[in-house]
Amino acid sequence: MAKAAAVKVREFRAEAKFQRTSPQKAKLVLDLIKGLRVEQALNTVHFSTKRIAPVVEKVLRSAIQNASYVSDEQGLDVDVDNLYVHTAVANEGPRMKRIRPAPMGRAFRYQRRLAHIIVTVAEKKAPEAAVSATDAPVKKAAGKKTAAKKTAAKKAPAKKAAKKTAAK
Repeated sequence: MAKAAAVKVREFRAEAKFQRTSPQKAKLVLDLIKGLRVEQALNTVHFSTKRIAPVVEKVLRSAIQNASYVSDEQGLDVDVDNLYVHTAVANEGPRMKRIRPAPMGRAFRYQRRLAHIIVTVAEKKAPEAAVSATDAPVKKAAGKKTAAKKTAAKKAPAKKAAKKTAAK
């Protein structure tokens, strides 16, 4: 039960709070950039036609600047070209209650939603773990059927029986 020494990957984040858009609309843009490399994410957001895209681009650039600043301050070896978008989240902020005029002197209430946008970038891990997993020989038990094949074989006659009774 020996545990391997885990290399901690540093994450750098930036936030934009109280943005005048609903979190649902902001998530449409954030879902586009999750998991992408930083330069590809910047291109994607820059050419997006959504209204919140410039704000997301600004937050992403801020996270990149945070990474370079912290690496210089703390003497870390962070390659900015090797960064990717680790998480991109839009949380709900406070709602502004507003009133809209309605017929016959009445008023309808509605809510203006605000979003807190959080983008986290991290450095890609070295592919050492993937290489060690592929080096290990894979043993396959010959002659044994998998569970999926057994269940499929059992279900097939039941379907045929159901078709026969339906045809009668």
